[in-house]
Amino acid sequence: MEDPPAIEFDELLEGTDGAARDERRALLTELVREGFGADQLRRALAEDRLALLPVDRLFERSGSHTASEVAAAAGIELETLLTARSAFGIPAPDPGERALGESDIEMARRARTVLEAGVSLDQLVALNRVVGRSMQAVAAAARTMVAESSMRPGVTQRELAARWQQGAQGLTPLMEPVLGFVFSAHLRELVSNDVVGAADLVAGRTPGARTITVAFADLVGYTRLGEELPTEDLSALAKRLEELASEAAGGPVTLVKTLGDAAMLVAPRSEPLLEAGLKLLEAADAEGPGFPPLRVGVASGPALQRAGDWYGRPVNLASRVTGVARPGSLLATEEVRDDAPDALRWSHAGARRLRNVPEPVRLFRGRRVDPLSTPTPAPRPG
Repeated sequence: MEDPPAIEFDELLEGTDGAARDERRALLTELVREGFGADQLRRALAEDRLALLPVDRLFERSGSHTASEVAAAAGIELETLLTARSAFGIPAPDPGERALGESDIEMARRARTVLEAGVSLDQLVALNRVVGRSMQAVAAAARTMVAESSMRPGVTQRELAARWQQGAQGLTPLMEPVLGFVFSAHLRELVSNDVVGAADLVAGRTPGARTITVAFADLVGYTRLGEELPTEDLSALAKRLEELASEAAGGPVTLVKTLGDAAMLVAPRSEPLLEAGLKLLEAADAEGPGFPPLRVGVASGPALQRAGDWYGRPVNLASRVTGVARPGSLLATEEVRDDAPDALRWSHAGARRLRNVPEPVRLFRGRRVDPLSTPTPAPRPG
């Protein structure tokens, strides 16, 4: 195909010269050959998205079915389909738009199968919301990975377009089996740690509150650093904390979430979580003077798990304990100390009044046991 009229190229090549102009012209020629019109090129150039047009085309919504036809083919009520689908957080097509394909029919059939197995629509919607949020995070991380690997000094728009298109095309088939593998591994680990009592079985109810140990680790002075550091540097600190927390977790210890300047870890017993907390403190210290010190607060007690997160007194208490811990230290409640008395060398840190906690809380500072000394037991209540 010949180049489009010179007037279109002249307009779209404004502000470039030399090699950059030649590269822009070559990219425009390729885009026109792929079917993009002058208006699309002008709009993409104005939005600084010229290099992303091939990726937009790759993920452009297209299909041969309406939502009603998908529901009919899958044997599911249209309203049920739309409710379950919207929970994923993905855009819904217009009712008469032929934007859905065979994969949408297959997904609708799977939703029907789950509902026929006895799961309520509310339960399915709750699961889909979690899946949607999680997949959005996965997609965002994948986008960042492709962007960081593509954006190098001196890269041209044409090269960038090719790299983005290759990355987008290659990621989907690679990620699908990875996501299935990780889901199965996590589900296996969660089920292996579940305990269903006889009363639960008789009553036909899911397990209620379980006793767990919770730890929060946060970066000291992160709020102040937010006023002093560029956004990129602050983001790098949060990213590094997430990496260190992921490395410290493992086995029965789960990294539940990160909150920018803090990480939340949970375990069914205190001892492995205390070890993970100390490893995290030591890893942060090894980062050197450019990395803020960490502090860790630990509490235990009954809590409920919902959608991968935990709720209850030990979660709130661990957060409050973290707030009064010294930089570079691990501070725990008496229940944690009593659950793992020999895991660390304990020293009494006094009883503290914590925000939104009605009674003073006895706290203990934990350190690694020196193998050359005999630890002095921390005082216990009379």
